[in-house]
Amino acid sequence: MIPWLEPDTPFPDPSEALTEAEGAPGLLAAGGDLSPARLLDAYRHGIFPWFSAQQPVLWWSTDPRMVLRTEEFRVSRSLGKTLRKIDLSMRAGGPWQVRFDSAFRSVIQHCAAPRADGDGTWISPEIIEAYCALHDLGYAHSSELWMDGQLVGGAYGLCIGRMFFGESMFARISDGSKVALAYLVEFLRSEGVELIDCQQETSHLASLGAQPMRRKEFIALMKTALERPSIQSWQPMQPASATKR
Repeated sequence: MIPWLEPDTPFPDPSEALTEAEGAPGLLAAGGDLSPARLLDAYRHGIFPWFSAQQPVLWWSTDPRMVLRTEEFRVSRSLGKTLRKIDLSMRAGGPWQVRFDSAFRSVIQHCAAPRADGDGTWISPEIIEAYCALHDLGYAHSSELWMDGQLVGGAYGLCIGRMFFGESMFARISDGSKVALAYLVEFLRSEGVELIDCQQETSHLASLGAQPMRRKEFIALMKTALERPSIQSWQPMQPASATKR
């Protein structure tokens, strides 16, 4: 049995999360709320919420943890071509723009939209409001790709200290989410952020360079990053792959 969180109940230690043998690997607790204080406390302990509509809030700490080292972000040949095209267009005053934090709510709403494969989304209206509140407090950030004034790709997550916790991405054009991520990774790398938390292992994340890491190692690296000062100014930087000719 996992513990039920009342408003004043602290999180259990992540090491107490269920194992694969127990049927829900990484599940740590249920209940509580999505207040900024509760969410920030969760992330600072290597815990994140993930639950479907009509469920109570479920809290997870997976082991292994999927992480992306910013130095190991993988740019495919096709993505590199797209980045160079967008860079040239922006330099010439063309239709493309990359922005940070100009439309956070729109990014998370796009991430919550039904997918082409028909799968549902865990990003409920409750989640949207909770993370928009974190954005208003300066913790949640979005990377956005715009074309002709239309939002066509994006990614969002939380940044605490020098640790970034990735949440979700979306694309309305080919490579739209990857372009937004590439600009985000380049910026984070320039600011000394070494690790992006990707939470759960998927083949898509692996194709971008993310790798599984034992939870104990992840939490140790995370705690060191959390002790560093927060980033003060968020401005997109061109990925190095966009400047190669």
